[in-house]
Amino acid sequence: MKSSRTRPLPAPAPAPAKKRAARKPAAAAKPRRTSPPAAPAARGPRKGDLNGNAVTALRDLIVSGGLAPGQRLNERELCEQLAVSRTPVREALKVLTQEGLLQALPNRSPTVAPLDARETAALVEVVAAIESLAGELAAQKVSDAQVAELGILHYTMLAHQARKELGAYFNANKAFHRRIVEYADNPVLLWIWDLLSLRVDRARYASNQWPERWQEATGEHSKLLELFSARDASGVAQAMRAHVRKGLSVVVASLPQPPDSPAK
Repeated sequence: MKSSRTRPLPAPAPAPAKKRAARKPAAAAKPRRTSPPAAPAARGPRKGDLNGNAVTALRDLIVSGGLAPGQRLNERELCEQLAVSRTPVREALKVLTQEGLLQALPNRSPTVAPLDARETAALVEVVAAIESLAGELAAQKVSDAQVAELGILHYTMLAHQARKELGAYFNANKAFHRRIVEYADNPVLLWIWDLLSLRVDRARYASNQWPERWQEATGEHSKLLELFSARDASGVAQAMRAHVRKGLSVVVASLPQPPDSPAK
């Protein structure tokens, strides 16, 4: 007798696996192209820069004689010459008037202040005393590196003199004298020297327009270097005073003397 038990139905055969397409190896990722960083937007000069540049440019013109003593200044012409608007020019005129390089009268254009013989002579004495003291103090503490720096400035002056580059010589000469005041390490002396240099620069510049005096000045600078190298404080003090007096007295003698001044 056949059993009443039923046989279990066979499990359905698994569906045939789909053939997967062979994967291609992933290509190396190409570097993304990035646009170069945008250049910063060009910014025009600031107002303060324009004012400062105008002051410097006009001061240099006065010191070098590009604007002659007594010359009346025209704002419009200065704007064209300096390529700036009227505001920086007006601010520069105010600053240079305060410095004594310009003279301003009511309802009149400013004029370049003339070099006054009496005032210039007084400046010579004060500057000679200041630089003499500065030289004495500096010689007591100057380092070999500082003496070497003075030497570099001296030979820079010689190179400019050989090429008759008066403007460049003047800048190196002023740096030479200022370094000595800096080496004195006295902030009051440096402050006073900077104030007076605004008034005495024209005379310093003009003194080199005499070829004989220009030649003498280079010899005096060479002597100062020797004294600094020897740390001869008293010798430096005497040499500095004589150097300043001799150079600027040439300019004083060339200026019109006031009627009541004694003849020299």
